[in-house]
Amino acid sequence: MKIAVNTRFLMKNYLEGYGNFIYEIFKRISEKHSEIEFIFIFDRSYEPEFIFGPNIKPVVIGPKARHPLLWRFWYEFSVPKVLKKYKADIFISCDGMCSLNTNVPQCVVIHDLAFLHYPAGSKRSHLSFLKKFTPKFISNAKSVITVSEFSKNDIIKNYQTESNKIKVIYNGVKEIFYPLSHELRELVRKKYSDNKEYFIYVGSIHPRKNLINLLKAFSVFKKRMQSGMKLMIVGRLAWKYDSFLNSLENYKYKKDVILPGFVGDDELANLIGASYAMVYPSLFEGFGVPVLEALKCNVPVITSSGSAMEEITKGKALYADANNYNDIAEKMMILYKDESLRKKLIDEGRDVAKQYNWDKAATEFWDCMMNIIDDQVAIVK
Repeated sequence: MKIAVNTRFLMKNYLEGYGNFIYEIFKRISEKHSEIEFIFIFDRSYEPEFIFGPNIKPVVIGPKARHPLLWRFWYEFSVPKVLKKYKADIFISCDGMCSLNTNVPQCVVIHDLAFLHYPAGSKRSHLSFLKKFTPKFISNAKSVITVSEFSKNDIIKNYQTESNKIKVIYNGVKEIFYPLSHELRELVRKKYSDNKEYFIYVGSIHPRKNLINLLKAFSVFKKRMQSGMKLMIVGRLAWKYDSFLNSLENYKYKKDVILPGFVGDDELANLIGASYAMVYPSLFEGFGVPVLEALKCNVPVITSSGSAMEEITKGKALYADANNYNDIAEKMMILYKDESLRKKLIDEGRDVAKQYNWDKAATEFWDCMMNIIDDQVAIVK
């Protein structure tokens, strides 16, 4: 059996979103099933660390697919040639796209439909491409995997997809995220926040993440609580971030906002683990991995109501209207004033976090792939 995998998002020092998902799932699957040959398809040179074992054959094909025109060429011409050459039994693509020019059965992972709900968060060319081709990808794939019931229902609603074609496989959390000792928490705060407690946000900086409302909420919190609390915003500048930077330039509490930028996993685990609480007011997510990382670190969470994050945290967080900064501030103040509530959320959140792990996700993913292959064999017979 030969399993081809789109691994173009396996990039050193840039394992966000899709890349993390591919890494965690296929590292486990390829190591557990050493009898299977995996063809990892890259669109540029790869790092040896992503070749998890001798049963993995890396294949590099151009062009570097980072623009809609190049996406089309890569998926419609380059990928089918590889699938045919290596006689792949299945093609897995975890970035929401697949090929419309192959008879090889495909499984596509669609994490969310954010481009439909918040089009301002996408480049115009990307938005046009995704609107046109996402329904075709869904129709052409033998199976669709998504990461929450929230996203599954969204796909069904917008593309009239049959429910049994979509499988929900939740993300896991890396083992590096765990509760910190009191001593380590103090060291982290000494290094980053002048020994002050801080709220933390983790994620890229762009409009959909709702960071201007977070700044407004923090202002309300500071004025009313007269607290030395700080706000840490961890992540890279991604897209349309000028308004955030401009808002920060004249921000009254600018000295209380910490911007460490993009950090590696080790440092991220420390920053989350030493925080007072996670505030994650994103306008739209398919899952919301940072909230789960916080729960695993014994850090309480404030996040968006009516969202995938509410599903993922199973009611064991505080929820605010993401469009109402006063509501976000209110939840920050409630948590700050009620230490018993904070402890309760930490205890309950710890139990929630235990329900998510990458081993379980990888097993479910493997089963889904095997069902596709078994169905294909039955059709041929």
